[in-house]
Amino acid sequence: MQFGRTYEEFEVGATYKHWPGKTVTEYDDHLFCLLTMNHHPLHMDANYAEKTTDFGRNVVVGNYVYSLLLGMSVPDISGKAIANLEIESLRHVAPTFHGDTIYGETTVLDKWPSKSKNDRGIVHVETRGYKQDGTLVCVFRRKVMVPTETYIKERGGEQPGRPVLKQEK
Repeated sequence: MQFGRTYEEFEVGATYKHWPGKTVTEYDDHLFCLLTMNHHPLHMDANYAEKTTDFGRNVVVGNYVYSLLLGMSVPDISGKAIANLEIESLRHVAPTFHGDTIYGETTVLDKWPSKSKNDRGIVHVETRGYKQDGTLVCVFRRKVMVPTETYIKERGGEQPGRPVLKQEK
């Protein structure tokens, strides 16, 4: 399984469809709310959401949707990353509800060599998240510093920190 890409492997204009999707449960949403101390009743209180909001039901926390999409993109985009440099923009376009399934895809907008070190480059990407019915729910752009093939070779290959199994006696 490919886990990320080197600078040379990215092509401007390429789109990577991330698989699999993730069905968001009420538990997922509530756990994320609790972990991040976001106790807004729109996300936690069904009675409040039903009676006082335009949605009539709980809305999944937008940053959870963003985090899912970021995670989904790792095998295709940032699995080899040296650093995520910048989240340039983040837009929540439509609500996500409990039971919705999120799918993501990322397009390479641009890339350029690092100005300070010749063994890495910067990749500018846009990730889009959709619900099962094709509704766009989230869009964000980021810049990722990724290694060149030279960087990987000079550091011992793809998985230099992976332990080598001892031979059985």
